[in-house]
Amino acid sequence: MAVIDTNVAIERLRKGEEIEESITGVTFVEFPRIVRYSRFKGDVLFPTLDDYLLAHEIQEKLLKNGNPRGFADLLIAAICINRGEELITYDSDFVEIAKISSLRLILLER
Repeated sequence: MAVIDTNVAIERLRKGEEIEESITGVTFVEFPRIVRYSRFKGDVLFPTLDDYLLAHEIQEKLLKNGNPRGFADLLIAAICINRGEELITYDSDFVEIAKISSLRLILLER
């Protein structure tokens, strides 16, 4: 199953759509309403130490390329990579992360 980014969760809730995909602990914190949304059927994937370590490794690579990313995006990417999940997002910042990692990305257009 795929993971949706916070921006996708917000959009789906706004439209009243069912959400079957999982979210990360980042979305759980950024958008607390999601867990009370009756049409949210996915899981919450909370970060582990391995996720933080992978996020750090990814940031080191991005810094060498002059393309650092924000903490939340790095952690979301690491959670997805470590669990073998695709990430569905509107956020093009994940493209740079996907280029230097094994992140499987579905970039939506608005």
